Amino acid sequence: MRSYNRKNNELRPVKITPNVSEFAEGSALVEFGRTRVLCTASYESRPPQWLVGQGEGWVTAEYGMLPRSTHQRMKREKTASGGRTQEISRLVGRSLRSAVDLSQIGERQIIVDCDVINADGGTRTAAVTGGFVALALALKKLHDVSEIKSLGLIHYVSAISVGLKNSELFLDMDYDEDSEISTDMNFVMTSSGQFVEVQGTAEDKPFSQEELFQMMNLAREGGQKLFQAQQEIIGSFFPLKK
Repeated sequence: MRSYNRKNNELRPVKITPNVSEFAEGSALVEFGRTRVLCTASYESRPPQWLVGQGEGWVTAEYGMLPRSTHQRMKREKTASGGRTQEISRLVGRSLRSAVDLSQIGERQIIVDCDVINADGGTRTAAVTGGFVALALALKKLHDVSEIKSLGLIHYVSAISVGLKNSELFLDMDYDEDSEISTDMNFVMTSSGQFVEVQGTAEDKPFSQEELFQMMNLAREGGQKLFQAQQEIIGSFFPLKK
């Protein structure tokens, strides 16, 4: 039996709480079951140095896990650290940039910090999903005070995991499932039906093209449910297109 007595094609309970940070331009606490990630979007009036004079803005992200977000205390991560932390930071940044027309926000930068409070699998997918909400709320605030002329949003973006074991598919895996899965895939997708990134590894036996397509289709189903959860927060100013 899966956690929360759910079927193979069901998400864990998803909850997105907006405006949880008093000072950030945009913020959201996203929960995928017991996985909880705090996402805050911060505004800077200048873009990175290499973009000065180009007429475009920038969106980037930093991801990290708090020391007791896992079963045993882990060392506090540093911004400049490499490996997994840097890989996920770049993934979240790429994902969020895909949702914004950077030419519409001018020479400005928004940094989205995703801090894992509690880790039970799917922290990167939760970070992308909640990070987009925090970003959208920040853009709305900046637009309301006439700091930017356009929201610049193109579409929604979310991410979800899919696992494969003994020809069975599993949507949105928690830690116990992820640690025993044969194939682990992460899909970042847009509400317009496109994929931003697909990450996959066969830990056991290789998977077939047909199985890849099956995992992709299941991810699409999960993504649609995440878009609906995001729309509950930001739909009043950026409706989900059908």
